Amino acid sequence: MSKITVIGAGNVGATIANDLMIQGIASEIVLIDVNKQKAFGEALDIYQGAPFCSPAIVRSGDYPAAAGSDIVVITSGLPRKAGQSRLDLAQANVNIIKDIAPQIVKHAPNAIYIIVSNPVDILTYVFHKISGVPENHIIGSGTILDTSRLQSTLAKRFRISPKNVHAHVYGEHGDSSFVPWSLVHIANNHIDSYRDSSPDKEKIEWNQDYAEVEEFVKTSGAQVIKNKGATFYAVAMSVCHLCKCALNTAGTALTVSTMMHGEYGVSDVCLSTLALVDRSGVRGKILNHLTDGEIDKLRHSADCLRAVIDQIEI
Repeated sequence: MSKITVIGAGNVGATIANDLMIQGIASEIVLIDVNKQKAFGEALDIYQGAPFCSPAIVRSGDYPAAAGSDIVVITSGLPRKAGQSRLDLAQANVNIIKDIAPQIVKHAPNAIYIIVSNPVDILTYVFHKISGVPENHIIGSGTILDTSRLQSTLAKRFRISPKNVHAHVYGEHGDSSFVPWSLVHIANNHIDSYRDSSPDKEKIEWNQDYAEVEEFVKTSGAQVIKNKGATFYAVAMSVCHLCKCALNTAGTALTVSTMMHGEYGVSDVCLSTLALVDRSGVRGKILNHLTDGEIDKLRHSADCLRAVIDQIEI
């Protein structure tokens, strides 16, 4: 049975812990927060639903309570406000990660670390540089949520299950992200030819609306924040899926943020491409063939992140 520690008991962290409980992903869930009263209350509230779920222990605690964790999920940090870019948050949340890392790694040195706090690519990079944790055990949640937003909106357009939509968002979890459209397939057809194969061809409207779809994906988070103040349901579901994949022996292809070592001409920066995730953490990257234009976009995204890394104090 698995033990998962969630650091940060705000909206995202508490919802992740609740979803872990509901889905039966972990047999023990530990919530850690600087606000110990909040962490205790969230853990108690979640645990009192235990009779309706798979048996699990849910409790709050300090860093020593994380000992023996299979996975540690880090959600701590200042939230993004309406109109604020993820990268505006950088230094404040870098400082928080720098405070957390040595304390948690001391007690859970063998865990797989999933970084969720924003700007996630920057914080994943910083965690690589300061934690001493093996590289394959560090996973940024990256663009898994962006990818889910992409797949769900394409599924609606093409009147098909999201499970039949193979489309991913690459690059930064932010403004410079992009969709490698050359790789997008729906039910084994490239997206631009699917309509001709579909029984719903008369009802499907698709005129290679790449820019429109990408704009929707990029602005979805801001739309949610504008309307309800924060995003946490979908991100929690995406992180729980990532946890399941990291507890599985079969590798799952996910757009997680990992350290680049020359792939596509990108080095010493963390961003999202497809990688295989399993019990070993990041088993390795899937080096799909990208067009020259897509490689340029990935390098541009890396340059945007590098510009931020050069400005922060690690």
